[in-house]
Amino acid sequence: MSVFYALLIFIASQILKLASFFSPKIKLFVDGRKSVFQILKDKISTTDRTLWFHAASLGEYEQGLPVIEAMKIKYPQHKIVVTFFSPSGFEVRKNNTIATSTVYLPLDSKSNAKQFLDLVHPDLVFFIKYEFWSNYLAELKSRNIKTYLISGIFRENQHFFKWYGTFFRKALQSFDYFFVQNETSKGLLHKLGFSNAKISGDTRFDRVSAILERDNSLYFIEQFINNKTTIVIGSSWPKDETFLVNFINNSSEDIKFIIAPHNIKSEQIQELKKSISKKTVLFSEKENQDLAQFDVFIIDTIGILTKIYSYADIAYVGGGFGNPGVHNILEPATFGVPIIIGPNYSHFAEATALVQQQGGLSISNQNELNDSFNLLLHNEDERLEKGHICATFVQMNKGATDVILNHINTNL
Repeated sequence: MSVFYALLIFIASQILKLASFFSPKIKLFVDGRKSVFQILKDKISTTDRTLWFHAASLGEYEQGLPVIEAMKIKYPQHKIVVTFFSPSGFEVRKNNTIATSTVYLPLDSKSNAKQFLDLVHPDLVFFIKYEFWSNYLAELKSRNIKTYLISGIFRENQHFFKWYGTFFRKALQSFDYFFVQNETSKGLLHKLGFSNAKISGDTRFDRVSAILERDNSLYFIEQFINNKTTIVIGSSWPKDETFLVNFINNSSEDIKFIIAPHNIKSEQIQELKKSISKKTVLFSEKENQDLAQFDVFIIDTIGILTKIYSYADIAYVGGGFGNPGVHNILEPATFGVPIIIGPNYSHFAEATALVQQQGGLSISNQNELNDSFNLLLHNEDERLEKGHICATFVQMNKGATDVILNHINTNL
């Protein structure tokens, strides 16, 4: 199986190189890995002590950030290396200030794993949520480097739990400890013979609750809202926008709408703007505008959605009509904002819990979206109650970072 896996990685690398000529995203994926080893040589010496954190993409990075921040405080002399698999994570957070080095993770070949670990030589390693790269994990185990999974989540349909999963299960043996989100994950690991697991919860709750302690003000949002009821639409996709634009165009209410699409390519932003009949302004056009005169504000930039949620009376979080499903609902929830989402949320425990607790509403068609918005717009008690459920849900689930740090007892 290991020979087949090595061949698969090699074939994938060749296909990616070819595809990079046709896809800008894949080009970032391929080109970004060319300089990884040189960057690490330049920034990490053989005498440095390091901590390595790996995130698949942006969501996992944000999920692991509370632990990264806590470990940096606990071990200030250590250099921190953060790796990403996906360009959508690396390109957004490549200039973060918490890590000494932020790089792509080279593809999972034996030679890459050896060279990477020779250069980084970490004292501790943290994989965030998932991504189990067999050669990296095997090399970590052979070097007796303590390796942890944080905010891990396992499901029965994963290959570890299939009849053919022996090769993949072997990778799990490299982890010294699993900090998992729920009882199901712990139970699945136990069935495989792993007793080194603890339910810590999800570190994202620590991340989003900390948002309340920072300055979330945005002067241009305040100017646009002008003290009116505001619906914030975050991370929307075209399927979401079909229903949302219909509601916006037919709304006679004195409401402000802020839309922060998942994709901010110029042509898609312009299509979205053209589809809206109400007076609309883009973030990129906001200078020298009287923003209070507009009804719809389209945010064609990244990095400010979390702060924008703090101004919402109602939030719609997109992605729920696609695969794998809805985007991050915890950011609006932490501000005590009631949330509306699409139907595909079953893979996300926090979304499932909030819908069950009635802090969130799931819709699957235009009529349900209209009814949900109208309920929250016209019934202030209902809106405030659902918002309170959301805020309480976040606060009650804090503490995963402390569980992890209290367990890790090392003499670094």
